Amino acid sequence: MRFEYRNIVVAIDGSEASKKAFQKAIDIVKRNYAHLIIAHVVNFRAFAFAESFDSTISEQTEEYAEYLLDTYVAEAQEAGIQNISRCLEYGSPKVKIARDIAMEFQADLIICGATGMNTIERFLIGSVSESITRYATCDVLVVR
Repeated sequence: MRFEYRNIVVAIDGSEASKKAFQKAIDIVKRNYAHLIIAHVVNFRAFAFAESFDSTISEQTEEYAEYLLDTYVAEAQEAGIQNISRCLEYGSPKVKIARDIAMEFQADLIICGATGMNTIERFLIGSVSESITRYATCDVLVVR
């Protein structure tokens, strides 16, 4: 009996690693005729200090998140994928992806890049991908 993934979450953040993860997700979704969930989590903690100097940062961040999701959805559609959901959440990517988003969409696979946008946070408190592999209840593919 062959196992097939049905609901695949791909975490994107605009980094080169997440682009590679997205490309891998496209291939796996096509092979499995699966539902693709493109997820982006806006981490307000990452720019809370900067917002005290520029009040438009949160608005710019939300606009960028929408643009990022729109771009990836369009790319997935161009690749021939029809069953696509977009997910925009706010909070800690470490918690939201592994627990909340995966549960909401009944994910059986999460795909993420090995390194993301926030190098300083990774150095101080650990990477998002490491946290996802630790706390997810489904399979996780970390793409290098």
